[in-house]
Amino acid sequence: MILRSTTTTFKVLLAFSLLWSLVQAHRIDLPASKKECFFEDLHVNDKMTVTYQTGGGGNLDIDFWLKDPIGGTVAKHDRQSTGSVSTTADKDGRYVYCFSNEMSSVSDKEVSFNVHGVIYVADEGVVAPIEREIRNLAIGLQTVKDEQEYIVVRERTHRNTAESTNDRVKWWSIAQTILLFAVCGWQIYYLQSFFEVKRVI
Repeated sequence: MILRSTTTTFKVLLAFSLLWSLVQAHRIDLPASKKECFFEDLHVNDKMTVTYQTGGGGNLDIDFWLKDPIGGTVAKHDRQSTGSVSTTADKDGRYVYCFSNEMSSVSDKEVSFNVHGVIYVADEGVVAPIEREIRNLAIGLQTVKDEQEYIVVRERTHRNTAESTNDRVKWWSIAQTILLFAVCGWQIYYLQSFFEVKRVI
């Protein structure tokens, strides 16, 4: 009984550590008319989720696709600012996912993305309740982490928009002030010309 409990605990800790070892967060700058591709080597029944968010540049849109080892398209998003794709591997091999900014010829894009997954471990017999709870807890923690990273990117985007708007308001106010002083100076000069005494010699 003690040996079985130790084995179960070891399996739970192994699965938990494998889950966290697969979590990866990245940020890339994607130049105009370019694409970036990445890959993960998966085995049958492994799970992988890719979440992404465009944080800056142009209309905040990006093309995304995920392909299986034989080149079949698992998922495809066109001109999306944010997205999430989950897949369970149905064959062993290299799964390739790409971010494309090829539709833009001017604007560079900033993309933040996370890749996380679960390595499939076959259950031998009945799963202990604590093991099931730990797995659920790990999934819940990953969801919270993804939401926090999404909020950080969104806050950065809104902050950049607010700072850009503040700069425009500042320069518009300076231009209006200069124009106001110029108009006042011209009106004073024009009104003075009415009161000047002109002598004919």
